[in-house]
Amino acid sequence: MNIALAQIDTTVGAFERNAARVVEETKKAADGGAQLVLFPELTLCGYPPKDLLELGEFVDRCRAVLEELARNEIFQRVSALVGFPERHRGPGAGLFNAAALLQGGRVAAVVRKCLLPTYDVFDEGRYFDPSPEAGPLVEVAGVKLGVSICEDLWNDKQFWKQPRYPRDPIEELVARGAEMIVNISASPYAVGKPEIRRRMLGAAARRHGLPIAMCNLVGGNDSLVFDGLSLLVRADGEVQREAAAFREDLVVANLEARPHGARTVGARTGVGRAAEPPAESLASLAEMESDYTDDACSELAEALTLGIRDYTLKTGFRSAVLGLSGGIDSALTAVLAARALGAQNVTTIAMPSRYTASMSNEDAETLAKRLGVSFHTIAIEGIFQSYLTALAPLFAGRQPDVTEENLQARIRGTLLMAFSNKTGALLLSTGNKSELATGFCTLYGDMAGGLAAIGDLSKTAVYALSRWFNREREVIPPRILDRPPTAELRENQTDQDTLPPYEDLDQVLRAHVEEHLGARRLIERGFSEDLVRRVLKLVVQSEYKRRQAAPALRVTARAFGEGWRFPIAHAYRH
Repeated sequence: MNIALAQIDTTVGAFERNAARVVEETKKAADGGAQLVLFPELTLCGYPPKDLLELGEFVDRCRAVLEELARNEIFQRVSALVGFPERHRGPGAGLFNAAALLQGGRVAAVVRKCLLPTYDVFDEGRYFDPSPEAGPLVEVAGVKLGVSICEDLWNDKQFWKQPRYPRDPIEELVARGAEMIVNISASPYAVGKPEIRRRMLGAAARRHGLPIAMCNLVGGNDSLVFDGLSLLVRADGEVQREAAAFREDLVVANLEARPHGARTVGARTGVGRAAEPPAESLASLAEMESDYTDDACSELAEALTLGIRDYTLKTGFRSAVLGLSGGIDSALTAVLAARALGAQNVTTIAMPSRYTASMSNEDAETLAKRLGVSFHTIAIEGIFQSYLTALAPLFAGRQPDVTEENLQARIRGTLLMAFSNKTGALLLSTGNKSELATGFCTLYGDMAGGLAAIGDLSKTAVYALSRWFNREREVIPPRILDRPPTAELRENQTDQDTLPPYEDLDQVLRAHVEEHLGARRLIERGFSEDLVRRVLKLVVQSEYKRRQAAPALRVTARAFGEGWRFPIAHAYRH
């Protein structure tokens, strides 16, 4: 079968625009000889629609667009699978996550999702009901297709050591006589996940002796980034074609179906599976993370660039602003913002205080010139002194402490938000994951903003990615990379005055946040008890701050945000 993977970047709620992209890409695929075109999960309404699904009007408008789309003449020439939310009258939430086969000028068949993820960032059980059975099989160009939707393909009991669900819809489709498995997906990016996805599809294809076509979403929606990398996998498990990473793409190729009964017994039962070692689980994707090789940094750079661009444009902004301190975090954020939006659309503002070193001002201005972004300086000393004067009667008899440090950060946040309000530029906060984890950040200060662009990068990753950007030419001044990190909110301050060394801190945080390890298991792994208890105490105490933080672009197995759901008020102690 000549099959096309139409890897498009959809926008939540943009029904007509998404439908127009379906028509446009289907026409291109038809011209390329395709007989079937696959589109990403929930194509027409965008993914994830979240509580918009609870608005009856939202669902009805999407269905009306689907019916109109199906009548387009292009679907007389070629068939397409398009995702949409389908209303039903049975018990439960009243909706299925569904795929419609557009064929012959009508909706020829509808297939519903069986497995609904509710872990990490996913909450599909809140909105959808699971289909009680896989299928039905649909026929295109004489081939019987087993249609599945995203998670339906992620529960192979011979690949995963601990499957999440008691059933495997792919087994059900194979038992019904499927000759090819097709899958429409919205599988978000995390470091190491594309490789797991390739291995998983390869293992499933070998096990069942069937080819698999998977079309994945690309683009950014809120904190999620979708990498694309749609796949055509042959029955022997080898990747035949892979779509581009982090950009729209259309792949058209002939994928050979396997007639029912032609599969070998060995393929059905998993003979040869030893060549494909099973992954641990979705929760241990951090184990796949490399030590920030060039390939890993390139992938991260593309993910963050796409995430910033799509979040900015899809929320109605056209430009961005950020505070440029002369430190590593704001430097990396500026590099990514210029890459995502164009230097002409990025404004940076330095806001030195009495504690700001001259080198910080110099390095910030040098970086801005190298990037070609707009650069301004607003000295905050006068504003800071006026705050101190106003508060002096209330603070009489009390020694200076973190309060005065936070005042400076909040002054800067106010100035940046004022620029954002006046010009319509999106304020990018510049904090990293290590800071968010430990509360080493100021509410209504450096946490102010609409998007935490590097909020899912540890300090270790920030340095690695920054050095990667400097690999061919010096973009970030070397002093920013070499000097000890400091917030410059008091004399001779460094981060390590307050936090453990980042090389220790980040290892504990990664094991705790991304691998779900508590104090006992962290200590068993070899971390000192003092370090573990110090770090976990900071994490617990800082939950109220994270609840008020800007959304962070998710690029690891577990980010702070939707996939992190701890109570603020509780008495549990590690």
